[in-house]
Amino acid sequence: MITVSNRIYVHPDYHAAFEARFHARPRQVDDRPGFLCSYILKPTVQDEPFIVLTLWESREAFEAWRTAPGFKEGHKGGNTLPPEAFPRPNELEIHDVIGGSGID
Repeated sequence: MITVSNRIYVHPDYHAAFEARFHARPRQVDDRPGFLCSYILKPTVQDEPFIVLTLWESREAFEAWRTAPGFKEGHKGGNTLPPEAFPRPNELEIHDVIGGSGID
């Protein structure tokens, strides 16, 4: 199992619009083979990023999603906010899950 964390830096003036975008997302990923779940984490400290955290059965399942036609469709909402909404580039992190509560 892996986690994928997409750290998205959003200017505070656009937090509400960014959150609304996620609530209205097309949910293309939800039925993908190997996708387990996702969480959208809102920062509690100014200038920290939102984190889109997804859990996958395998790296291969995640990479298959990244190359699937639905990936671009599922990310079209990113174009609805102006460039100044994102003061820094996203940071993608991938980690192997080696243990945790409820994990065998």
